[in-house]
Amino acid sequence: MKYVRATAKSVADAVSDVEASVKRHGFGVLHAYDFKETLRSKGFDLPNECHVLEVCNPKQANEILRTDMSINMALPCRISVHEDAGRTWIGMIRPTALLRLVSEGPISPLPRRTSSEPWPRSSMNPFEIRRSRGHR
Repeated sequence: MKYVRATAKSVADAVSDVEASVKRHGFGVLHAYDFKETLRSKGFDLPNECHVLEVCNPKQANEILRTDMSINMALPCRISVHEDAGRTWIGMIRPTALLRLVSEGPISPLPRRTSSEPWPRSSMNPFEIRRSRGHR
């Protein structure tokens, strides 16, 4: 259900590149959370960087919600960029797996578009972020 890949980029560069990638593919970033900073402001020290981006494709969200309004509990999609064991990781819960868990019926608009790892090349794949700033 989880889809996670390591990158040689810093967390900051990976977050920036994921944001650019989702926008190139018709998704919007609705909110970005910096869990390390949020927890620090509450008096807790999280040793690793941890960012979560909430992303949404309005056209796909509209189609899905018209099929099954209860899917709203699984939206928007979330992409994580975090550091662990000295490496930067980009991950997400596969949208089709998550939506199938909460849907009470067929979710026909999404499976055709998201049946691969995690989305087809013709759609948005946050792991295909463009190389920039000298990183691999």
